[in-house]
Amino acid sequence: MIDHAHDLASVRDATGRLLTAVAELDDASVTQSSRLPGWSRGHVLAHLARNADALVNVFQGRPMYVDATVRDADIERDAPRPLDVQLADVRESAARFQEAAAVPADWSRTVELRNGVTDSAARVPFRRWAEVELHHVDLGIGYELEDLPEEFVTREIDFLADRFRGHGDVPPTRLSGDGGGTWTTGGGAPGGPVGPVEVRGPAADLLGWLSGRRDGSALTVGGGPLPALPPL
Repeated sequence: MIDHAHDLASVRDATGRLLTAVAELDDASVTQSSRLPGWSRGHVLAHLARNADALVNVFQGRPMYVDATVRDADIERDAPRPLDVQLADVRESAARFQEAAAVPADWSRTVELRNGVTDSAARVPFRRWAEVELHHVDLGIGYELEDLPEEFVTREIDFLADRFRGHGDVPPTRLSGDGGGTWTTGGGAPGGPVGPVEVRGPAADLLGWLSGRRDGSALTVGGGPLPALPPL
């Protein structure tokens, strides 16, 4: 069962870690490239702030973004701002997200996210947690996939494995973490037989591959080549 209150607390903690780390940068560092193609660190920080506001819209029954063009334009507009403005925006938008989540509501209700994706309201805090943690890594300032909380890593692998489960372009695949944990993903109906591709490695590398942040070269693969995953 999803514990949205626990996840909201985890979002606060993750946001605090990110803000503390980013505060050590300077204005020039914010303009430097992040690990996301075509995005500076300022783009990543602007995205995090606008994503928080977009999830407030979700909680309040409005469209997450007006449209993709406006979303992208807002990030481009906000990316060049100096460090102090970026920090204030991430901090204040995070507070608005927490305030919106504190309003009594039916957490079992279905909400609509981007591109027609729907989910239960109770899953929104975890989705925000993923945004904060993974984009902290994307900043390239010393926070790595290996530094992510173990609970988060396990749950995000669960989430991504489920996202690709049944996908016709991904062969049936079994994932095994060196420290424990197994998952199935790829083509075929959920609950069907495990496919021929076996992928094993540290949980951080499994997450990196599933999320498009590592090429999977550190993973051990049997039964065929490492599957090519569609973009998230």
